[in-house]
Amino acid sequence: MLYEIFYYLETHYQISGASLFQFISFRSAFAVIISLIVSTIFGKKIINFLKKKQVGENIRDLGLEGQKDKEGTPTMGGLIIIISTLIPVVLLSKLDNIYIQLLIFTTIWMGAFGFIDDYIKIFKKDKKGLKGYFKILGQLFLGIVIGSTIYFHPDITIRKEKSSFEKIKAENEINSDNEKSLLTTMPLFKNNEFDYSKLVSWITGSKEYTWLIFIPIIIFIISAVSNGANLTDGIDGLAAGTSAIIVFTLGVFSWISGNIIYSDYLNIIYIPDIGEIVIFISSFLGALIGFLWYNAFPAQIFMGDTGSLTIGAIISVIAIMIRKELLLPLLCGIFLIENLSVILQVSFFKYYKKKTGKGRRLFLMSPLHHHFQMKGIHESKIVARFWIIGIMLSVLTILTLKLK
Repeated sequence: MLYEIFYYLETHYQISGASLFQFISFRSAFAVIISLIVSTIFGKKIINFLKKKQVGENIRDLGLEGQKDKEGTPTMGGLIIIISTLIPVVLLSKLDNIYIQLLIFTTIWMGAFGFIDDYIKIFKKDKKGLKGYFKILGQLFLGIVIGSTIYFHPDITIRKEKSSFEKIKAENEINSDNEKSLLTTMPLFKNNEFDYSKLVSWITGSKEYTWLIFIPIIIFIISAVSNGANLTDGIDGLAAGTSAIIVFTLGVFSWISGNIIYSDYLNIIYIPDIGEIVIFISSFLGALIGFLWYNAFPAQIFMGDTGSLTIGAIISVIAIMIRKELLLPLLCGIFLIENLSVILQVSFFKYYKKKTGKGRRLFLMSPLHHHFQMKGIHESKIVARFWIIGIMLSVLTILTLKLK
């Protein structure tokens, strides 16, 4: 919106300063500022509104220290993140960009499912919330939409062969030689690249049916990361802070992937038009940091499934778009560990119950952050240490780009 307005002012009236809105770096910085203002200033109003409507968290008694103090804390705080993200995106990004359209759809779609889940828990007094299979169907549909669009949409392309610095100055050179491809980043492979079509072509001799494998993989990635973020949201500031670290890293990848010079220099897949999502990522990052203002210990608001399911879905979709989805197990290592801790806990308990007739726990409690709480470590220290681990994983993820 603002981009179009200032572009018009610059091209027709040569107004000084209007040309700044052509630069992704300027719009990204502006997006962070707007999202921070919206999330911090209007976030307080949303908290007061939720308190007035008695939209408080019903805490299950797990025997954790300080647990009862959280009773009645407003939830559905994911609305702050969603609103603070979408406002700058609508104002500052090119809304005709297919990547921006997919991210807006992802935010609204998963936000709606999370909102319904929280609504049932709070207003219908059903602690189970939305039936599990409805959440799975929501993630399934999102995966189909994202996977199908990336596979079939003509505007989603990459460029394998990059031009020299002298040649890319020509407009026709920048817009030529783009091709449809399912190439993605895979450390330790040749050129750090892997083509999904190889999963099918070695059997059928044709790439025509690659979508039969590609789309299910996308569905699995979105579901895994979304559920991982949901499980991580268990103590004050953990999910929001961890996600902010991940999102910042994806922002770096996105900016490089959309810049033909730096992607060539760093030997990263160049993706035409992908740079525009840096605006979305900046807005999302600002929203997460602004939400932390109220979610840090002691939390004044919880994000609920409205936020956690949406955050995980957005992170996975961004990674898929910039062809870094196979790096998610490392980059989202915190989410992965939280997921695995629950799976291992349940499997271990069932195994021993079947073998001895009496269940046995692997952890004191799952997800993993509750295990450390049960050991007597204060939640603020757990969160800080998880953030440090998240930063280390982000640095390692960036370093994988040089593994060949």
